[in-house]
Amino acid sequence: MSLQRGFDGAEPLRFEPVARLDGTYELRRSELPWRLGTGTLACPRCDAPVSPGDRPLVPRHRVACPYCDHAAPVRDFLSLATPARPARVEIRVRPR
Repeated sequence: MSLQRGFDGAEPLRFEPVARLDGTYELRRSELPWRLGTGTLACPRCDAPVSPGDRPLVPRHRVACPYCDHAAPVRDFLSLATPARPARVEIRVRPR
C-alpha cells in the first residue's frame, strides 16, 4: 500500500511556532557552557605559567604568579594567541 501526499497548497501551513491560546510561550535556554576556545594562563611580567587549580575562574578574579609574585585579575594573565603554550586553559562561557 502506498500513500502519496501532494503539494497543491490545499493544506494549511503554519509559519509561527506553536503557542498557547493565551499567547504565552516558554523560552528554554541551554544551561551548558559554550566552549569559546583555548588560551594560555601566564604571568604578563615574567611569562611564567600560572595554574588555575581545580576551581573555575572568572576574568575579575585575582591570581598571583608563583615565580615573581605579581598579582592581577585573570584577564591580565590570559592570552588567546596561537599556538597555546603548555599552560593551556579552556575558556568557556556559561549563561547566568
